[in-house]
Amino acid sequence: MAMEHAAAVFHIRDLEASLKYYTEILGFTQDFRFESYAGVKSGPVCLHLAGARGGNVHQRPVGGGTVYIFCDDVDGYYAEIKGKGAVLKGEPKDWPYGMRDFQAVDPDGNILGFGCESKKA
Repeated sequence: MAMEHAAAVFHIRDLEASLKYYTEILGFTQDFRFESYAGVKSGPVCLHLAGARGGNVHQRPVGGGTVYIFCDDVDGYYAEIKGKGAVLKGEPKDWPYGMRDFQAVDPDGNILGFGCESKKA
């Protein structure tokens, strides 16, 4: 068996508000929707958004998710989404472990880290 892809599942309160944030602010596109469960993607990165009626069978808390997304231009993306009103936790920063990254927060408090290899590492 060869694994091919993965998708983080974020539990959310309002699917419409989340879809608007992910598509209009973070630049994802809607991939699918089934009742109060939807998928968004950007290139090979897929995220699933599970609304209250979307089958939260594991009783996970709304806003309790996190994902780290590897990208090629963390500074350019940061500037782009900041200009669109993204909720951000600090500016891109170089870390001793060789990555440059920052975090964005969705309307429910789910955290998305965006990073690339640090040129200073």
